[in-house]
Amino acid sequence: MVNLLDLDRQGLTAFFMSLGEKPFRATQIMKWIHQQGILDFDTMTNLSKSLRQRLKECANFSLPQVQKHQISVDGTRKWLLQLDADNSIEMVFIPEEGRGTLCVSSQVGCALNCHFCATGQQGFNRNLTVSEIIAQVWIAKHQLCSEYTVSNIVMMGMGEPLTNFDNVVTAMKVMMDDFAYGISWRRLTLSTVGIVPAIKRLKEECPVSIAVSLHAPTDSLRDQLIPINKKYPLQQLMHACRAYTTGKPSRHITFEYVMLKGINDSPAEAHTLVKLLKGIPSKINLIPFNPYPHSPYQCTSIDSINRFRNILMHADLVTVTRKTRGAEIEAACGQLAGKVYNRREKRRDDDTHDTKNII
Repeated sequence: MVNLLDLDRQGLTAFFMSLGEKPFRATQIMKWIHQQGILDFDTMTNLSKSLRQRLKECANFSLPQVQKHQISVDGTRKWLLQLDADNSIEMVFIPEEGRGTLCVSSQVGCALNCHFCATGQQGFNRNLTVSEIIAQVWIAKHQLCSEYTVSNIVMMGMGEPLTNFDNVVTAMKVMMDDFAYGISWRRLTLSTVGIVPAIKRLKEECPVSIAVSLHAPTDSLRDQLIPINKKYPLQQLMHACRAYTTGKPSRHITFEYVMLKGINDSPAEAHTLVKLLKGIPSKINLIPFNPYPHSPYQCTSIDSINRFRNILMHADLVTVTRKTRGAEIEAACGQLAGKVYNRREKRRDDDTHDTKNII
């Protein structure tokens, strides 16, 4: 059985042609699935009865099950979705005036072990399929109904999207398809810690907006916070970021910078960050650290965050301090963990992390 949620328009076209059907069947069924929210072949009345019967025999729609749906006092929503007997993921919706942002997961856990991130401390179980990624958008859209609109999507949930490249790109193509969700590339953002070869590939195959989880202005500090930096150090990462914006004057790179008290928040580090980002069309998001159990880190004080931000702004870098949303339901940045059965085999005393199988 083919799960039709695993296919973008190109894949659906090939699927219907294999059945001897015309290519336009792909756009018909995309509208039913993603725009109308219909997952019952019998309801798809512009398909012939014989085709509907055939689809029942060879295709289906498989969605994760909603285990929990929490709503924060600030309106932020978090869903816990069960994928199978051993794996669940979380996704978050953040309503704001004039927009609604859905934060989508790409993996169960994360293999990159960033030291300040709750998801990273859970270890890695597996990649999500295309259907498991796009199902998050489907569920949010049809549970929110007319109350809210999903206007922006950020691949900033559980996992490193660029280490699940093919599935993530296929799902993003569905998100942007006018016959599905019609999200503009400007409103679709992929967050990465900096998988350099995959950033280059992304520009060629699906050039959406990107946000780089930077968090440190020097290799020595970033090596401690983000172990993958030892494989793709800052010089390589900054080169990839410059190349990503080349020839696209309207494109910029968002740099995420979590504020860790006494770790990366000094004025000297702010000045070093200014030098690092020179020549890159940039926006910097300063993120107050969101504590989680057993974390060794604390959040920088608001005065120190403001001082750091003022240095960046004085250098003409667009800089904002991100509001913390949904903290009491553990929906804030860096807090997503889900019910992950931790099967990771890496040694906690090996901060280098074995990256030979990562792009």
